[in-house]
Amino acid sequence: MHIWVDADACPKAVKEILFKTATRRKVQLTLVANQYMTVPSSPFIDTVKVGAGFDVADNEIVKLCNPGDLIITADIPLADKIVDKGATGLNPRGELYTEDNIKGILSMRNLMEELRSAGTVSGGPAAFSPKDKQNFTNQLDKYLTHNLKKG
Repeated sequence: MHIWVDADACPKAVKEILFKTATRRKVQLTLVANQYMTVPSSPFIDTVKVGAGFDVADNEIVKLCNPGDLIITADIPLADKIVDKGATGLNPRGELYTEDNIKGILSMRNLMEELRSAGTVSGGPAAFSPKDKQNFTNQLDKYLTHNLKKG
């Protein structure tokens, strides 16, 4: 299993959890971003820098990930693509994206985007909170405990 991170918009607190987890659990972790990222020195942690542009990092993650990998992203269209490849997504707020739920989540996202464009709904998600951080940590630990036993 490999953990890939859509790192440009990933909260710093989530990256720090992932750094500790990768080293402790001995799981390969790669941050993909269109800018240079500072990461701790570890044989389990690396980065991939991609060029600037719309969906460049997303496309690289889709290209590089394999079935059974875990992708950390809040980008629902990216999550849909990686789930189609047999990977699992995990939102920084702790929500798993799986083949059982991704199509419904994508439909809701598209509906909300249409409503925002029409001016019917305004605003976006709430700020990242300590509760979100705890939910992420719990879901990551649960996922890794279950899936590392398989492999």
